[in-house]
Amino acid sequence: MILEVHHITKRFGGLQALTDVSFGLKEGEILGLIGPNGAGKTTLFNVLNGVFPPNRGQVIFRGEDITGLPPYEVARRGIARAYQVVRPLNELTVRENVMVGACYGREALPLAQAARVADEVLATVGLAGRAEQLAGSLNVAQKKRLEMARALGSRPYLLLLDEVLAGLNPSEIAAMLDTIRAIREGGVTILMIEHVMQAVMSVSDRVIVLDYGQLIAEGSPEEVVNNPQVIEAYLGDPQMTARLMGE
Repeated sequence: MILEVHHITKRFGGLQALTDVSFGLKEGEILGLIGPNGAGKTTLFNVLNGVFPPNRGQVIFRGEDITGLPPYEVARRGIARAYQVVRPLNELTVRENVMVGACYGREALPLAQAARVADEVLATVGLAGRAEQLAGSLNVAQKKRLEMARALGSRPYLLLLDEVLAGLNPSEIAAMLDTIRAIREGGVTILMIEHVMQAVMSVSDRVIVLDYGQLIAEGSPEEVVNNPQVIEAYLGDPQMTARLMGE
């Protein structure tokens, strides 16, 4: 296992955001993380990459206990994150944005090497032709790709994707899924939060489901969509339930 999550519990005052969450992630796997709004998905990501320390539990990454390490230390160990709300460095070029990830990532590369890594990554995510553009001039779909590229520039072993499909049209979603598969083929393990159900089910090897901060299901996409607890968790939103069931 590249990642082992053991009994993670996180509270914010009187709010119990996560309760005794445990799962494993195999190297080279794409693991989908789904659940209703407020289920604790983003909080779990924040624990994994060091934004919040857990109140209880352990995060083991590549055999090392990284529980409670600050985000920059987690990044140095090889975990990168692409955020749902993209915030590119608008006054820098697309290439320079990715170079920032390379300079401050796992290998802490000097500028010349960072530029070479940036060009490799931009080719992977389909932005090679826009390397000299200012990041602020990109459209939404391109900024999503840049967000992924900046994370990949840090040379991660594990990439956390937080709703990278949000706000994209169907053709953009299909293209992004191809990119995610290509990233995995390049040797990067992926854990992704997603609300576009048919998309996450099509790209994931396994899926885990959170509801009210608890892990309620884990298995193949087929097992998860037929799990009674998962169906019940989505019953408050008929549209979400229909999407989950592929209807």
